[in-house]
Amino acid sequence: MSRGIYIVANDKVADNAIALLSSLRLSDPEIPVVLIPFNNAYQKVASTLAGLYQVECFPDLAFLEDFTQTIGEIFPRDFLALPNKMRKLVAWFGPLDDFLYIDTDILVFEPISKTLDYLSQSDFLCCDYHYKGRGLQDVFSPLIQAQGIFSQDELTDVFNSGFWGSKKEAISLEQMYSLLRECAQHREYFDFSSGTTDQPIMNFLVLKSIPKRLNITQVNPGEPGSWAGSQHFREENHILYDRDRALRYLHWAGTPMRPGGPYRPLWEYYRYLNDPRPASVSKANPNPSVWRKLIRSLRRRV
Repeated sequence: MSRGIYIVANDKVADNAIALLSSLRLSDPEIPVVLIPFNNAYQKVASTLAGLYQVECFPDLAFLEDFTQTIGEIFPRDFLALPNKMRKLVAWFGPLDDFLYIDTDILVFEPISKTLDYLSQSDFLCCDYHYKGRGLQDVFSPLIQAQGIFSQDELTDVFNSGFWGSKKEAISLEQMYSLLRECAQHREYFDFSSGTTDQPIMNFLVLKSIPKRLNITQVNPGEPGSWAGSQHFREENHILYDRDRALRYLHWAGTPMRPGGPYRPLWEYYRYLNDPRPASVSKANPNPSVWRKLIRSLRRRV
């Protein structure tokens, strides 16, 4: 394999993964997609994605387990909210030479090749407005700036860790473990106040070890937005537009994905595009909890 996509998923986020792959395969029917299991409960989603979208499982599960165990040894138990989110870091040591990592709470609207092409100019890419919106929030504490850990220019390269790309071994495994140990010794560098896990650590790794970075929003003046919390996007033919520009992708990123949430009908369209919606339960039949309440009420009257 040369170019492709990594995702991290388990059975719990199967619906999101199906929606993502459904949107992806409309414009990229052949590009390799590799599933990194979030934990051991991934067989159902792996089977579904393989059958519907030709998704392959990460080929070296033993390495993945060793990596996860090492993360657990490096960081104290109370350091990372969800340590398994760090599994996305194995993308640098997988089968793809040039790759894009995509969280499953995302839909894509254009060929991924257009994004991967930016790796001809860089060793790491992202495409978000985090640096303009939230700044260092959800990434670093003010201490990292006060102590000069990174320059002001470097800090403009902070990024959201849900949509990014790089090259195989742009970070060596030895270098990564060394930097992770440095992170574990300096909890005060990071902003975990919103419950983030991998994003602060990933930013530290990338800013420290990959100097050739590119944010598409900084080099493409016409780049549209991508956050589902933005209410002004309009839909046309199941694609979202920021004014007259089609979105590259839509990322819920902390925004509710439940029914009634932003752009939910669009998500449902992609979720059930290739995998039929299950028959809905008739509203005339109360659910089991309603039956139990009724039975308890009748028993009280007897």
